[in-house]
Parts: sequence; C-alpha cells; structure tokens
Amino acid sequence: MLELSNVNQYYGGSHILRDVSLTAKVGEITVILGRNGVGKTTLLKSIMGVVPIKSGSINLDGAEIHKETSFNRVRRGVGFVPQGREIFGRLTVEDNLLMGLSYKRASAKIPSELYELFPVLKQMLSRRGGDLSGGQQQQLAIARALAADPKLLILDEPTEGIQPSVIKDIGRVLRLLAHRKTMAIVLVEQYYDFAAELADQYVVMERGAIIKSGRGADMEQDGARQLMSI
Repeated sequence: MLELSNVNQYYGGSHILRDVSLTAKVGEITVILGRNGVGKTTLLKSIMGVVPIKSGSINLDGAEIHKETSFNRVRRGVGFVPQGREIFGRLTVEDNLLMGLSYKRASAKIPSELYELFPVLKQMLSRRGGDLSGGQQQQLAIARALAADPKLLILDEPTEGIQPSVIKDIGRVLRLLAHRKTMAIVLVEQYYDFAAELADQYVVMERGAIIKSGRGADMEQDGARQLMSI
C-alpha cells in the first residue's frame, strides 16, 4: 500500500531524513521506533505532505503522491492522527467527526462503526472536544481519521499521555483494523511494549536513517529495545 524509496528531507542546512526506504502492507501494522529527535515525526509529515521531500519517492497503492498536496493525499486515502491529537476543542465531538468527512459530499454520514470501535464517543456527541479527557480526545482523533475510510492510517505516538486502560483500547482497535485487511497502518511509538505487541514489522531510526528493520515477532531477539536507547 505504501512505499517510500530513498527519501531525503532537510530543514535549512540540516539533513533530517537520510535515504529512508520502507514499505507498509495492507493488513499489517508497521511500527517506527527511535528516540526523540531522530526524524520519526518528520517522516510522517513527509508522507502526509506537510513538509516537502528533497528527493526520493512516496507511492500509495501504486501511485506517486510525493508531489501532491496534503488534501489530495487525504482524498487518495491517507488518514493522519498527529502527535498531540489536534482535535478542535471548541467543536463538539460530532462536529469533529464530521471534519473527517469534509472532502466528501455534504450528505455523507458519520460511519456508525466508529461508535462500535469507540463507544465513549457516542455518549459524548454533543460535548465539546476540549472538555474530553486526554484519552477520550485521542480516541476522537483516531475516529476522525477513520471517518473517511482510509487505505493508509498513520499515527504519531497515540499513547503519549494516555491512561493504561485507553492504551489497551487503542491497541485493540488497531489490531482489529489490521485484521480486516482493508488498510495499512503505520505507527510511530515510544512505548516499546505497546509497539512490540502490535508490530507485524518494525523499523528503528537513528539520525534520520533506518538502522534496523524486521518482523515484529523478531524485535526482541533483534535487539530493537536496546537500539532505542543508543
């Protein structure tokens, strides 16, 4: 579904992403690991088109997208859950979910399945997003990205600042989505145990480059945990 080939990106004179190549397959969760500041968030922003790449290519479902605008990448099927959630605090839960459908026809309805995945949202449709707890806001951010039925779902540290019970719920939803084999999931995560539990494949980044990759089942024997602390 997603293929990056030799992607390079710079901020000013700083080389942030260095020849990054990876693939993310439908029905799998690809986990991107690494310490703070190694380029993980920049990589996701490059996939979304928030920051341009200097060289290389990004393909989604066989089509080059690295020259397209962010909103066209969303139309092609990319869903993004940013670090910090970035929901609309003054809008209701329902209106936040409708924002996920903003490029579709006005008659488009919020998929009822979202309330099955995240039951708490149905109970709070009329509440403002800013009044929700951090865990509830994260569930709202994920549901908003899912509203348009993406081919690729990318998440930037969804467990950050979230209580353990909600982390467990988020993990359950991501595994369910992967098992349906209708989308590819790319997950940037600092919480190693959460990542290891979900990963079908993993990559470890250091100084903007991928230094290790493999199947999720091999993470421990490959020393992925130790690489995150180098």
